[in-house]
Amino acid sequence: MNKTLNNILNLIYPPVCGFCNQICKESLCKKCKIKIKEYEINSIRQSKNTYYDELLCIFKYENIIRDTLIKYKFQNKAYLYKTFSKIILKNEKICGFLKKYDIIIPVPISKKRKIQRGYNQSYLIAKEITKYKVLKNECNCLIKQKDTIEQSKLGKNERKTNIQGAYKIINKEKIISKNVLIIDDIYTTGNTVNECAKELKKAGAKRIGVLAIAKD
Repeated sequence: MNKTLNNILNLIYPPVCGFCNQICKESLCKKCKIKIKEYEINSIRQSKNTYYDELLCIFKYENIIRDTLIKYKFQNKAYLYKTFSKIILKNEKICGFLKKYDIIIPVPISKKRKIQRGYNQSYLIAKEITKYKVLKNECNCLIKQKDTIEQSKLGKNERKTNIQGAYKIINKEKIISKNVLIIDDIYTTGNTVNECAKELKKAGAKRIGVLAIAKD
């Protein structure tokens, strides 16, 4: 029944490439796959003076990557999670990075922001990844307990203060002694993921990594 329903939905809403919007079964056409290579980073950076241990950013936050992420995050293009998930799952280096971790936690958004947007963009990608990888999606362990000003609207000095105390751990038992991977869409100053990592470390996480779609 599910397969039949999916076939019908694909006829009504055929899958498209997230970057050029052309019909494409894989959510990423061959032409755009070549085009986005220009913006790839895919380097793993060991982190010092942060609560997380290492960081992997997939792309530079420029041009086609920036435009697509803005559509995904702010223009109700939730289906783009399929394109970004496909990029992650088809990349051998990124998959090797994922294998280091036991659970994946998307950076949470506040209840108010979720009502406005309709979805958490990082959660959708995390959920798709866990369909195909051994990682568990523990989105119910870290919550955002206060509605903050969007980080993108603030200067570098204001961002750190803005995000302090914004996150809270629940279901602590799922975190203790685990290797935790935080996933976020855009990495700028790193204050958001560092604040999340701080709470996870306090809750007993063993090792913390960060996977970001793009670095600004």
